[in-house]
Amino acid sequence: MHPKLIQRFARWHIWLGWAIAVPLVMWTLSGLVMVARPIEQVRGEHLRLPVEEQALPADARIAVSLEGSAKPVRTVSTQVERGDTITRLTYLDGSSDRFRADGSKMGPVTDVEARLLVAERIAGGDAIASVTRFEADEPPFDFRRALPTWQVALEDGTHVYVGIESGEIEAVRTRFWRVFDLMWGLHIMDLEAREDTSHPVLILFAGLALMGTLLGTALLFRRRRARPVS
Repeated sequence: MHPKLIQRFARWHIWLGWAIAVPLVMWTLSGLVMVARPIEQVRGEHLRLPVEEQALPADARIAVSLEGSAKPVRTVSTQVERGDTITRLTYLDGSSDRFRADGSKMGPVTDVEARLLVAERIAGGDAIASVTRFEADEPPFDFRRALPTWQVALEDGTHVYVGIESGEIEAVRTRFWRVFDLMWGLHIMDLEAREDTSHPVLILFAGLALMGTLLGTALLFRRRRARPVS
């Protein structure tokens, strides 16, 4: 390789190194944090207590008609909860309704019911610090789903989200989940929504990092001048 070309490559490599140093450190650090724990622990699955499933009684009544539904139905499920047969309709827009065995519609989940559900199904769920209601159009940042929920905040910093319509635990957000979420935002360079994995800034710095790596590799194989034998 020509010496002038080598010098030019070396100069470009130095400048690119300065340009991509911060993103490379950020990508490495965020990647290390994100793999520090199994994804099941990040999602709080280890905090969910096992729930014993009960078979539907042979004489169970499921009196729900889809003809009267005002919205398109995606799924219908029926199960026994605390001795009662409950049927859930989940609609295409993500909302849901609950019905009793006689077909009567159940009301929204109250904060008391949310507390009881968390205490029953989450390890340490009886140590509750606060309960806050969030509407579908203003979800908290660590939930980011357009569903009305109760945020049951535990004393250890865990946030358990109970669906007001579904009556189910929609998500568990531990303190480490929030750290993981921040690292994910840094990793994809999208701290606002933390969803866009293909945007100009990320593509630009990824391209510069690749270019710097290729230049560094080329410099490794540059031809060295033979040293005179003394």
